Amino acid sequence: MSAVPRKKRRFNWKRDLPLWGLILPAMIYVLLFRYKSFLGIQIAFKDFRIARNMWDCAWVGFKNFDKLFGNPMFLTVLENTVNISLMKILFGFPAPIIVALMLNEVRSTKYKRTLQTVMYLPHFLSWVVVGSLVFMFFAPDSGVLSQLWRGMTGAPITIMTDPGQFRYLLVFSDIWKGVGWGSIVYMASLSGIDAQLYEAATIDGANRWQQMWYVTLPCLLPTIMTMLVLRMGGILNAGFDQIFVLQNDLVYRVSEVINTYVYRISFSQNQYAVGTAADLFQSVIGLIFVLGANKLSARFDQEVL
Repeated sequence: MSAVPRKKRRFNWKRDLPLWGLILPAMIYVLLFRYKSFLGIQIAFKDFRIARNMWDCAWVGFKNFDKLFGNPMFLTVLENTVNISLMKILFGFPAPIIVALMLNEVRSTKYKRTLQTVMYLPHFLSWVVVGSLVFMFFAPDSGVLSQLWRGMTGAPITIMTDPGQFRYLLVFSDIWKGVGWGSIVYMASLSGIDAQLYEAATIDGANRWQQMWYVTLPCLLPTIMTMLVLRMGGILNAGFDQIFVLQNDLVYRVSEVINTYVYRISFSQNQYAVGTAADLFQSVIGLIFVLGANKLSARFDQEVL
């Protein structure tokens, strides 16, 4: 049997003009703030000065990268970035999944919506506001919880000034701010699971825990792997806003990450070329982790991005 020829689809600009009008703002945004910025990557390979035009600066090859990797401070910054990012992935990535599974077991619609609203609210607060709340509760001298703890034990809470505890404050505040919003994707996936699967599991004698383990989680696995792949792309992005707001001199050595390091050497030391080199290095490593996580995702459920 001969294959049925496909009709060639022709663009009808007059018909599709409203659709192009809807997508045009997003296309302009991507072109201006995503693709046009690629031109600035060349600063990492030039002897850039803020007073000169980028195109007139001389090429220096990998000299800026040699200066970056030759700085002992950068090794500390890289170690801090990896440690904080891994802690956020280890504790923060499962948190929205657990919250979504718990909300999925709530039978009262009114109570469920109230819980969701309360958990979504921190996402809409800026890190400046969240940082103020953290200072209000955990500041060693004036924090509410610190004064309460001092009255009970005689010692203040030093989580904001103790280098060994500060990273846990970063992880905890990051989870508190984003766990509700992050659970939306998983809640949407849970709502798409066929109810007949639960009915069949109930007939087979499965309790609620077994239904979650053998029905809910396998159906949720493709979404989990997709979100993990996307999360791995930011393995060297520990969160500039959060760390910049909460950071202080006493914990600087364990909290300085690539994002804050780029900001300081660029705007405080006028080393824009070295800062661009560090940012490019961060992006390349992120791309490598995305590709690696994508391969891992294919091994689990044969789905890739």
